[in-house]
Amino acid sequence: MFILLAAVLGPEQIARYKDRSMLNEITREETGDLSQGYRYTLSSNEKLYLLSECLSRQVLPESEMSAVTRVEKEDGDKGYEGLMGSYAFVTNRQGPTGREIADEEIFSICNQEIETLKELGVLSEEVQEVEPSSYSAVLYSAIDVLEPQNNMAVWRVSLSTSQQNADKANRLIDAYIDADSGRIYSFYVRTERLWSQMDPDAVLDAWGGYLGLTGREVYESENPLLEAASDFAKYRFPGMDERSTVVTIGFYEGINELFIKLTQ
Repeated sequence: MFILLAAVLGPEQIARYKDRSMLNEITREETGDLSQGYRYTLSSNEKLYLLSECLSRQVLPESEMSAVTRVEKEDGDKGYEGLMGSYAFVTNRQGPTGREIADEEIFSICNQEIETLKELGVLSEEVQEVEPSSYSAVLYSAIDVLEPQNNMAVWRVSLSTSQQNADKANRLIDAYIDADSGRIYSFYVRTERLWSQMDPDAVLDAWGGYLGLTGREVYESENPLLEAASDFAKYRFPGMDERSTVVTIGFYEGINELFIKLTQ
């Protein structure tokens, strides 16, 4: 009987005793940074694919997220039914959360990455640093609408359009920068080098290694006339769900503009 009573009443009495020892008492416990919470981590190849899809589908007539992601159903209602592979590239109006590069840091980080790309031979030594007075920086969110855990923050650094008749020689014109790592994913830059002086394979190898990309393959374009540049080469990297990202390195003659751009 004693054993039965202890089995029935014992746990309850022990719980009450522990409660009395904790109630009205302040205790401290060391914990990690709980403010960040869980964040799904994308690989470099997945980030490249996500950014490519978002840039290819960006529509800018309306600024709200709902306008970018909205689709028409057959009955005319708004909704997500039938929405497949939809991606949004929208301005991040909340600003950096503390995990991303802050506004006051983005230009110095961009200059550090430019120097790294120079050392790797991706950019020529003549490319100048970006100056806050001459450039604009906007933070964007690239989001897979149907799988929102697939998202990344991206800074776009561009030569300011307010610079009338600005000398663009040896200057970065436009770049998309990972707001977490600072790595430059896509860019347009004026350079003194000519296409004939470049080795596209070597440049893409260096750029891919810089980003940590794997699985590069040469990609033969089905319609080369789609490219405005006469000099270019295309490559393919594995992306998500057995899909791939096409990366184009090209050169605009006359203005001597080198670019690496992403397409889905």
